[in-house]
Parts: sequence; structure tokens; C-alpha cells
Amino acid sequence: MRSESLRNLNRRTLLRQLAAAGLAAQGGVLASTSRAGALRIGAPAPAAILVTLDGKHIATSDLLGRVVLLTFWATWCAPCRQELPLLSSYATQYAQRGLTILGFSLDAPEDLPRVRKMAEALSFPSGLVAASSLPGYGRIWHIPVNFTIDRKGLLYQNGWDDKDATWTAERFNRIVLPLLS
Repeated sequence: MRSESLRNLNRRTLLRQLAAAGLAAQGGVLASTSRAGALRIGAPAPAAILVTLDGKHIATSDLLGRVVLLTFWATWCAPCRQELPLLSSYATQYAQRGLTILGFSLDAPEDLPRVRKMAEALSFPSGLVAASSLPGYGRIWHIPVNFTIDRKGLLYQNGWDDKDATWTAERFNRIVLPLLS
């Protein structure tokens, strides 16, 4: 009993120290929880799977050959409400040139009716972060935040590095449009 208590205490102490250092034990493997730690421009983008509001699964690995923009939003986020119509128009306007936008809502599952209502106006698929899989992007702790993946599946733009991550026409023309050429 005493050795079991010591083992648990040592494990708790270790986990506390790892958390303080920005590391966490996930599935028995130590992984960085730092928002920019694992994300490198020009490296393969971490896998992401969006579970849409209608239950479909869209994996970024299935979108090679397309430019993929991952956008994180919420119904309560004012800057998100401003940029979503712009992104929706770009999704429609540039789909034939290879643009795919995937929207991840940070709203809680109990707010699903509000998310559905807001997503109805969007021309790109959206789903809840809680239902989707995003293991290499870190904890989404502020929004809006966006990530751009090029046609080869490489991370082209890391939203954690952007001081102002809200999409504007200028920002889209600078970051995404060259990838669609």
C-alpha cells in the first residue's frame, strides 16, 4: 500500500513539474502543449479531422492538392462574426481554384442550436472543436486563430504567430491568394 501511494505521489509530482514546464503526458507519451512548439512553417501540418454539424468527417490528409484554411470561431466572438462572412465569400469564390475552408467552433455542445444557426449562413463546413480531432495545434485558447496548409500538406501560416489573426481582404491576398496561383 505504501509503495503504491509513493508511486502515485511521485507520478503526481512529475505531472505537476511537467505541466509547469509546458509538457503533458498524453497517451503515455510526453508531448508539448505549447501553442507554437510543434508547429513549424514548411513542415507537414498536423492532422486535423473536422466532424461537421451533420456528422461528416473531413480530414486534412484527404485534402492534399488543395489549399486548406482552418478557422476557429465561436458565436460569442465579435471579431469572428466579422470575418466569417468574408471567409464564406472566399470559400465560394475560390473553391474552383483549390481553396477549402474548415470551420471549428469553440462553442460548448449545449450551444449547438446557436452554432447551427450561425453556420447556416456559411458556405464552408463547420463543426465543434469538442467533436473534432486537432492533436498538433495545441489548446485553442484565443480566437480568432487560423492556420493555412498548402497544397502539399505543409503548414504555410501558423496562426499562433500572428499578432492580429482576423482575416481581412489584405491578409487573405497576402497569405492565401499566392497559394491558389
